[in-house]
This record gives sequence, structure tokens and C-alpha cells, in this order.
Amino acid sequence: MVPLKPERKAQLEEYARRRGQDPAAALDDVLAAYFDEEQQDYAETAQAVQEAYDDVKAGRTRPAAEFLEGLRLKHGLPR
Repeated sequence: MVPLKPERKAQLEEYARRRGQDPAAALDDVLAAYFDEEQQDYAETAQAVQEAYDDVKAGRTRPAAEFLEGLRLKHGLPR
């Protein structure tokens, strides 16, 4: 058994009650959903980093000062 803080246990029990589940099944569902989402977030982040790295390697970049100036103009920020 995983020790839970009393307030977390109460939340879990209420969550399970609302869904007509026992707390163990509800916790398993919640953990499965969380881990699926976390795995998807990780995969998307890893892909974005790889794409950025490929862009840098291929020379598809621009100077930081140019980017920051464009950002400043786009959002009306002072110099």
C-alpha cells in the first residue's frame, strides 16, 4: 500500500465515489491517464528539441538580436 496524506486519501475516495469505483481502481485509472499524458508530453518535447537541433545543424537560424527586435516590434515593447 502506498501511504497517502489524509487529505489526498479523502480526495481519492470522493473521486472514486463519484465514478462508482473503489479507490484502488480509481487511483489506477488516474495514474494511467497521468503517465500516458506525461509520456506524450515527453515525446513531443524530444521531437521539438531534435527539430531545433536539426535546424541549427542545417543553418536555419537567425541572429538573436534580429529575433528579439522582431519580438519587440510585434508586441510593442520598449527598447
